[in-house]
Amino acid sequence: MTSTRPGTVGELKASGYESQSVRDELRRNLITKLKAGEDILPGIVGFDDTVIPMIVNAILARHDFILLGLRGQAKSRILRQLVDLLDPEIPILEGSEINDDPLAPISKYARTLLEEHGDDAPVSWVTRDSRFVEKLATPDVTIADIIGDVDPIKAARGGHILADELTIHYGLLPRANRGIFAVNELPDLSGKIQVGLFNILQEGDVQVKGYPIRLRLDVFLVFTANPEDYTSRGKIITPLKDRIGVEIQTHYPTEVSVGMTITRQEAWLERDAMEIEVPEFIAELVERIAFLGRGDKRIDQRSGVSQRMPITVLESVVSSAERRALILGEEQAVPRIGDIYGALPAITGKIELEYEGELHGSERIARELISAAASELFQDRAGGADVDEIVEYFEMGAALQVGSDSSGKACVQGFETVPGLLELVEAVGLAPKACSDGWRAGACELVLEALVAERRISRSTTGSYAKARHEPSQGKGYKGLDPFGGVSL
Repeated sequence: MTSTRPGTVGELKASGYESQSVRDELRRNLITKLKAGEDILPGIVGFDDTVIPMIVNAILARHDFILLGLRGQAKSRILRQLVDLLDPEIPILEGSEINDDPLAPISKYARTLLEEHGDDAPVSWVTRDSRFVEKLATPDVTIADIIGDVDPIKAARGGHILADELTIHYGLLPRANRGIFAVNELPDLSGKIQVGLFNILQEGDVQVKGYPIRLRLDVFLVFTANPEDYTSRGKIITPLKDRIGVEIQTHYPTEVSVGMTITRQEAWLERDAMEIEVPEFIAELVERIAFLGRGDKRIDQRSGVSQRMPITVLESVVSSAERRALILGEEQAVPRIGDIYGALPAITGKIELEYEGELHGSERIARELISAAASELFQDRAGGADVDEIVEYFEMGAALQVGSDSSGKACVQGFETVPGLLELVEAVGLAPKACSDGWRAGACELVLEALVAERRISRSTTGSYAKARHEPSQGKGYKGLDPFGGVSL
């Protein structure tokens, strides 16, 4: 605490301080940011034209709101960043558990303190971070956790009757007074607990344990919910839903480039052991896997494919390249397509399958997504390129083994045996002349994976490329087996 800040109620009055509700405080600071052209929610990408304008409107209207969306859509992160719209510090009556306003106290403790000391009552200051209270809703949450309960020990020690306000042990909601109270996964909160939020949303007060105690709290309430929860675990009761000011729908990135920006922003790619070089096409391929997953009927779209998936996959891909570089004694790690296959657990662990998907198996679906993403990427980057010479090489009976632990230099030497392959990746811009061997090897693998997806060549689960083998059709969706016994993707 600095000497320039008022330390008593009298000094606070003399400074010209005026009380303001938290909704007005949020609105005022938001207006300041809008006028200055500042980023309202820094780090939140892809919501500039959809979610963020609706949040801005809700705050300007002083409305509580709920963010409704599938997993991995930055809902919790958005709520936590609302803290930046609060004032850096606000004064409270010293010792108050519920951040009592020195000029408008609501608790008995604060009122008594003012009666005894008047303008000499001490004032302390709290930061914006301490004014954000978050609660993850679970079925075992009690009304005492949220609102509070009478504490018999307080009553005994203070010589108070149980109906005395001084015996209350405040819950999370009163402790969020003059701040933001966030409830994550609201449908998981039991119905009777949701009922306990009625008063604070409509009348702005709470009652504790049936005693005639009213606390006129000043709280900005925000919630998150996943539509899947409405059927699988719980629901938002209608009267509570009616009291929440605004329902804002979140969504996954609508463009691959936006998803890549988010993934690169969130993924841990800088390693202390060595330099990491992630080719742009590798990052794009990882993102396309997520996009394709969100449109795959074999994957449960009610659960969604979280944005956490490409983040986790890219980190795993980098780790796979890092492991290889450490084993080989290299100073630089460059991820390749084989490293994406090495990250299969990061894909299969992030998807929920429909019945048809269960029949295929998560690993097979993940491999198909990788192969399809490679084909899609190659068509965007080099659609129309002549690959007949490469296909003919394998059709003539040649095979190529790309070891997951082989160096980039060794892989390039192997790819040199494939006519026109290295020339192609350079010509279409996948591997510029100045790039590393690891980068060049990854680009060559991308071309071969695209040909696998088009079923012009085949790939084994161990990374061996050979001529395509066309199996007789076994019904809709059947893909057949490759010459090595793996799935022909």
